[in-house]
Amino acid sequence: MTTVFLADDQGLVRGGFRMLIEAEDDLSVVGEAADGAAAVKQLTSQPADVVLMDIRMPIMDGVEATRRLVTAGIATRVLILTTFDLDEYVFAALKAGASGFLLKDARPEELLSAIRNVARGDAVVAPSATRRLLSHVVRSLPGTDQEQHPEKVDLLTAREIEVLQQIAAGATNSEISARLYMAEGTVKTHIGRLLAKLDCRDRVGLVLFAFESGLADPYARS
Repeated sequence: MTTVFLADDQGLVRGGFRMLIEAEDDLSVVGEAADGAAAVKQLTSQPADVVLMDIRMPIMDGVEATRRLVTAGIATRVLILTTFDLDEYVFAALKAGASGFLLKDARPEELLSAIRNVARGDAVVAPSATRRLLSHVVRSLPGTDQEQHPEKVDLLTAREIEVLQQIAAGATNSEISARLYMAEGTVKTHIGRLLAKLDCRDRVGLVLFAFESGLADPYARS
């Protein structure tokens, strides 16, 4: 059973999510909060597998709540709920350690799939969707037009850079396998090495690194 915590300041939204999630045999809502501070307090004493975290909440927003959970080492993965007009907050939350994002107008099956993927530690949503969001916001963020992390780039092999660039372009593991002529198991091995070398939590972190380091162009069409 995957446990889910709901953090959103709108009671109707929490109620809708609860009804949808608890209709599934393998998912269960174990708590909810109307602000980030309350969410952090409850999750500190009783972690859930996944928290659906709204960005804009009173007292403490979703970015700061995410940062505190990650800094404290709470074993809860954060799935950010967003709309495109709040992209800059989403980027900050991803940088703070969130496992990914989901648009608030996502279809019910997309929400359920995202929760299950996050719980497994996999990509939160389709990598191309992650790329579209980050491409949309990166132009307005300070410092992202300059290459960063040159020392970490030097740790990567040419093949690992190719795999990283494919991830940033929105390719799935099977697509990377076909494009780079390697077994899908080998792709997974390269991704595991990238995560370790770059100290990234998940695939979202790899996309962020690729954009920030200049190894991938956030404005390029996939």
